[in-house]
Amino acid sequence: MAGHSKWANIQHRKGRQDAARSKLFSKLSKEITVAAKMGDPDPEKNPRLRMAVKEAKGQSMPKDNIDRAIKKATGGDGDAYEEIRYEGYGPNGVAVIVEAMTDNRNRTASNVRSTFSKNGGNMGETGSVGFMFDRKGEIVYPAEVGGAEDVLEAAIEAGAEDVESSEDGHVIWCADTDLNDVSTMLEEQLGESQSTKLVWKPQNTTELDLEGMQSLMKLIDALEDDDDVQRVTTNFEASDEVMEQL
Repeated sequence: MAGHSKWANIQHRKGRQDAARSKLFSKLSKEITVAAKMGDPDPEKNPRLRMAVKEAKGQSMPKDNIDRAIKKATGGDGDAYEEIRYEGYGPNGVAVIVEAMTDNRNRTASNVRSTFSKNGGNMGETGSVGFMFDRKGEIVYPAEVGGAEDVLEAAIEAGAEDVESSEDGHVIWCADTDLNDVSTMLEEQLGESQSTKLVWKPQNTTELDLEGMQSLMKLIDALEDDDDVQRVTTNFEASDEVMEQL
């Protein structure tokens, strides 16, 4: 999925350039605490926590931070958080899904709605764009882990649905309910992944030029700057030339 791959590239590029690592670590910590609160505090017995910890490690989050986030759950933190999904349209009709974790639903809804409005977007009802995406498991490996055929063979054996290989690496797709099992089997054959998480994969994409991408990135940056927002997904597509100018 070209659009999704390019979105992933933007996330990685922003991650490298982003000096505010503490904000990213804060979001990862929140996910770990909530996951630990909802199940067993042992990642080996809690698939969601295991994935949250793996994602944190992939973002170079220190082990002390991870351990602290898990301990917070046993101390009662994470009780008040609820997960909410907001949906809407960005500039040029791009579909946007915003996943949030909040202890104040009214505050978060108001902030997200305002951010959409101020940045050329429009927040809709839940389900207004969700039907344009599929919920999938996404497992990412670096290119050097193996050739495309070897990774494809390993993915098929593990029960994955599809693999996209390029010079940037390998993206392995699976059903959302199979993510823990598939990632565990792949780990035995390919080692630790760069990233293992549930994502919204767009069924179709909207092509954007440079001006459109600049407008969309302004909206995405503003949404991601909100402490309650965990993740932003869109269905844009852009050429390599446009991406290089951002």
